[in-house]
Amino acid sequence: MPSIIRQTPLDTATQHHAHDFHQIVIGLQGQAEFEIEGLGGAISAFSGCIVPANHVHYYMGHGENRQLILDLPATAPSLTGYHHELSQLFDAPRFFALDKPLKHYLDFLLLEQASSLQSLSNAQSDRLAATFLGCLHARLAGVTTPPSMHRLDLAKLDQFIDRHLSCAISVADLAAQACLSEAHFRSRFREQTGLSPWQYVRRRRLEAARRLLEESRMPLSQIALNTGFAHQSALSHAFRSAFGCPPSQLRRNKLSNSTALTANRLRHTT
Repeated sequence: MPSIIRQTPLDTATQHHAHDFHQIVIGLQGQAEFEIEGLGGAISAFSGCIVPANHVHYYMGHGENRQLILDLPATAPSLTGYHHELSQLFDAPRFFALDKPLKHYLDFLLLEQASSLQSLSNAQSDRLAATFLGCLHARLAGVTTPPSMHRLDLAKLDQFIDRHLSCAISVADLAAQACLSEAHFRSRFREQTGLSPWQYVRRRRLEAARRLLEESRMPLSQIALNTGFAHQSALSHAFRSAFGCPPSQLRRNKLSNSTALTANRLRHTT
């Protein structure tokens, strides 16, 4: 299968999927957000992201937006043979910005695409993709994230999350607590915890909900609202995914164990 170069807007509602080919997404107009296996970021004109094959990614466009997308099967000529080293670009997801020469090359690529009567031929697409990937690889090879100057104060973040469990908590809210930009915070947070901020907050919500189930008789619908879930069914779905059972079953198990323990103590005191 050859490389495919196409332009498209992204849906303004959050979507997600995975596919068996690599992908480069470059912003042409407007803005879009991506989260690729927990690594999140935004792209706009002349910036983009690398989506390795079989990586689940969430994405959403903002208003009028348009992206240039390179679909790149692992067997494409632009990633095999003489160009095999370029496949290293897809060892992990990442975000990037185009420098001045690459901006000019992008303009050239778009003119080539526009001048084609129907669409770029397979050979043209592979040649254009290989040149772009080669230039991007040369710029990103050996570039590493600088070591963190200090670790995030997770205890402070936990306190903020726990105080606002019933509210929507954005990455911007958490980044503000750490006095960092959203992009820097996402990168630092993932490096330190191994989770995206969204995954971490979700885990805190579930832990709080579990404590309320075990330690109170609060209705499930109220527990859901108190811990930031839109409704009881959302809480139930999250519980099944995280703990393998619905919250009602966990509460029944806890009550049953407590009753059995009380009965056992009474037998030993009579």
